[in-house]
Amino acid sequence: MNDVVRSLVFSSLLVLQGIPVSFAQSAQVPPQPPAAQLRPPPNSATGVTSTSATSTNSASLVLEEGTDVQLSFDQDLSSKTAADGDSVEFVLAEDLKVKDIVVAKAGCKAVGEVTNAKKSGMMGKAGELNIRVDYLKVGDKKVHLRGSKGKEGNSGTGAAVALTVLFGPIGLIKHGQNIDIKKGAPLKVFVSDDIALPPAA
Repeated sequence: MNDVVRSLVFSSLLVLQGIPVSFAQSAQVPPQPPAAQLRPPPNSATGVTSTSATSTNSASLVLEEGTDVQLSFDQDLSSKTAADGDSVEFVLAEDLKVKDIVVAKAGCKAVGEVTNAKKSGMMGKAGELNIRVDYLKVGDKKVHLRGSKGKEGNSGTGAAVALTVLFGPIGLIKHGQNIDIKKGAPLKVFVSDDIALPPAA
């Protein structure tokens, strides 16, 4: 009887000891959060700032139609030797700016063309020399120009008369003489159409 009692008591103790042990093991294993929650959130502010800075650096500025452009002749020119269709070269005499930011540096090249050339003739007839100023080269862009402040026609490139500079009315024609223009002589023209340009490097 003693052996039977001892066996029953021993079995009861094992069962009783197994219950708390089982609960202790389950309590020691907390639920794991999803893997996504363990990762730190991305720094979105940094990305926005970087994008904004890039946009600012690459932004273009609009050089408006009608803006004054100071050129100078880059060659000597005379009504005695010039012919219709001859090319004429100019240089930008002053920096072009938009909101105090330089978009075209002095020294940029501009091109034009002789549209009418007549040397002085007999009976005191004066020479004639008309020039069309076409465009200013700024990097890989062409800034179209015209000779008058007010816009004529739909665009400067579509109306040749708007690009023609007549030298007679401003005193460069002298009675009975040819028109002689020396390299470096100033000439003011105007931007023909709005154009977006990046800040000059």
